Amino acid sequence: MISIALVDDQALIREGVSRLLQLNEHFEMSWEASNGQEALDKLSEQPVDIIISDIRMPKMDGIAFVQALRDKGDNTAILMLTTFDEHQLFIQALRAGANGFLLKDVSLEKLHKAVETVAGGGFLAEPELLQNDALQSIDDEQLSRPLLLEELNDKERQILRYIAAGFSNKEIAGAVFLSEGTVKNHISTILQKMEARDRTQAVVKALRWKLLD
Repeated sequence: MISIALVDDQALIREGVSRLLQLNEHFEMSWEASNGQEALDKLSEQPVDIIISDIRMPKMDGIAFVQALRDKGDNTAILMLTTFDEHQLFIQALRAGANGFLLKDVSLEKLHKAVETVAGGGFLAEPELLQNDALQSIDDEQLSRPLLLEELNDKERQILRYIAAGFSNKEIAGAVFLSEGTVKNHISTILQKMEARDRTQAVVKALRWKLLD
């Protein structure tokens, strides 16, 4: 069972998303909040597996919320809801440490898959949000530093592509015919070689450096 929290300042949005999530028998709705500060308070009392959050909210928006969580060492999975025209906010949320991004007009099937992927430790983002124009706006020195391609072997590059596609460790293991433990070891090596703090940053770097073309 995957425990889920919803953070959005619009009650109708929360109600709609909650109803969609409850159609999956493996999901459990734990609590809702109308802004980041309220979510921080509730999370301290009732941890969850994944938080689905809007970006634009009063008092404390989604980006500040994610940053506050990461600053105190909380690695709860965060799936952000966004729109086509929020590329800069998307970049800021990536930097803050969000784990996944969905457009608000997402289908039911894709919503359920995204929750499973991100809650399972994966990264997911809509292709529309990963356009080069948006990624090129990242001026972070670590993201801009070129990677020596020979540092990643063929198997590591293959696994990196699956990570970018939103596959969980278990799904990657099945796709490349390795044990889940071996896949985890490969991912740890990939993160170390790319000097990435997590899967999300590894995917951003891979996209920025065009390693997935």
